[in-house]
Amino acid sequence: MNEILNQLGGLVLGAVPTMVLMLLLVVSYGLLVRRPMERVLNQRRARTTGAVEEAQKAIAQAETRTAAYEDKLRKARAEILASREQKLKQWSVERDQALAGARAATVEKVKTAKGEIEQSVAIARLQIDGTSAELSEQVLRAVMPPGTRPEAAQ
Repeated sequence: MNEILNQLGGLVLGAVPTMVLMLLLVVSYGLLVRRPMERVLNQRRARTTGAVEEAQKAIAQAETRTAAYEDKLRKARAEILASREQKLKQWSVERDQALAGARAATVEKVKTAKGEIEQSVAIARLQIDGTSAELSEQVLRAVMPPGTRPEAAQ
């Protein structure tokens, strides 16, 4: 057993420089590689997070602007529709007034024309009454023999 312990002691004593080198390698890795790499990764993470946050802010601003533009567009459309309706109502009123004026003028023309026709009818009746006696005499003379008087025949 003593021999085993001696061999073990020799192995441990031979492994001490390896352990020291390993410990030195681990410490130098931590100082030279791991810490700078962690620092770079943290910076990258911070930049990425910052860029994502900025992008989210930009998206939020764009959505706000879009909503404002849509609201303005909606209001403009409503104003246009309201003015269009107002113009249509105004034109409808003007058309109705023009139609009422035209109807009144037409009714007046019809009344005037009826009056003129009635006057023409009255004049024509007077003319017919005046000429009917004369025509009846001419008919009687033409039909009756030449020596008889038309008044006697009646």
